Formats: sequence, C-alpha cells, structure tokens
Amino acid sequence: MWLSALLMPWIIGLTVITSVAGLYFSLFNSPTDYQQGDTVRIMYIHVPAATMSLSVYIAMAISSAMGLIWKHPLSDLAAKCMSPIGAAFTFLALFTGSLWGKPMWGTWWVWDARLTSELLLLFLFMGHMALLNAFDDPARGQKSAGILAIVGIVNIPIIKFSVDWWNTLHQPASVIKSGGPAIHPDMLLPLGLMWLCFMSYFTLVLFIRMRGEIIASKVRALRLRQVHG
Repeated sequence: MWLSALLMPWIIGLTVITSVAGLYFSLFNSPTDYQQGDTVRIMYIHVPAATMSLSVYIAMAISSAMGLIWKHPLSDLAAKCMSPIGAAFTFLALFTGSLWGKPMWGTWWVWDARLTSELLLLFLFMGHMALLNAFDDPARGQKSAGILAIVGIVNIPIIKFSVDWWNTLHQPASVIKSGGPAIHPDMLLPLGLMWLCFMSYFTLVLFIRMRGEIIASKVRALRLRQVHG
C-alpha cells in the first residue's frame, strides 16, 4: 500500500504525458501508408493492445505460479486483478484488428491462426475470472484459476509465432524481429509512445484494483471481528 501510494502520482503523470504525446504523433505527425492510407493509424492502438494482452497474461501466469508454489497472498490477488484488464486489452486488440481487417482483407473476421489464438486468449481470461467465482471457497477458486492460467501459457508462443509457422493472412512481425524493426522511425516513435501509455495505464489500474481489494479485505475482517465480539 505504501509503495503503490508512492508510485501512483508518477504513473498517472506518465500515463497522461504518453497518451497525449502518443495520440498527437499517431494522428497528426506520422505519415500515411502508401497502400493503406490513413487506415494504418489503427495500428497505433491495435499493436500495443495486442502486445499488452500477451504481456498481461504472462504476468498473470507468473503471479498464479507464485501463489500456488509460495502461497503469497499478493500473488493470487495480483492475478485476480490482472485478468479483467487483460481481457479488456485482448478485446480491444480483436476489435481494432477487425476494423483494420475490413478494408485490408475485405472481411471483418477470418479464422486465421493469429486471430483464432488471440480469441482463445480472451476465453482464457474470461475462464480465469469465472473460476475465481465458481466456488464457495475462495481458495479453491484461486487454485483452479491459477492452474488454468499456467496451462494456458502454451497459447502465448502460438499467438506470437503463428504467422511464422503457418500461412496466414496476418502480416508477420515488423517491430521485434531479427535485423531490427521494419517500420520507419516516424511510425515507430508513436507506436512506442502508445505502448508505453498502455503499459503505464495497466500498472495504474492494477494498483487501483489491488488497493481496493486490500481495503475491502480489511473491512471484511473488521466486520467479522465485530460479529464475533
């Protein structure tokens, strides 16, 4: 609680600065694509959202493993608070990808390997949230959700390397690849700013959710003490 209270003002400032700068460079100071035109600007939301969906799931799986192995209460709490945020990023990635795919592919959705595995990621987040509330005993729910999160980690490399393993409509990696990024620096700058914005926003919301859960648990403990005298 002390650490989050100390860091939150800085994280809020970073989120505001990167969001304003990222949106400015994305909308007004980045070139249009010679094939896609202004449609390419969807990339500045889609790519960071897709990257964050994978990053949040990896963090959730690590937190779940720490909770199962070392029984640290903050680990399970962090995993619980991450899953709705990760689901939101995954939905945003799928939604913006659909908007981008319509003018590029001529359709809103295809059962492409990358798209299908990303959709499965959304179901994994939703399954994690459902299992947390599926049992009367919270400990059983945390354990079941944690096992699902750890098992579901196998989907992450499938999402990442599906464009390399199979012949898909989705374009291959253009930012993190051997030989360096294949994107012009004028496009890479706003993309990096928006990724930093999404990362700081995730950290901020995670702190807010965890602080709320800790306060709620303290309130429940106080009420139990009052009930039992």
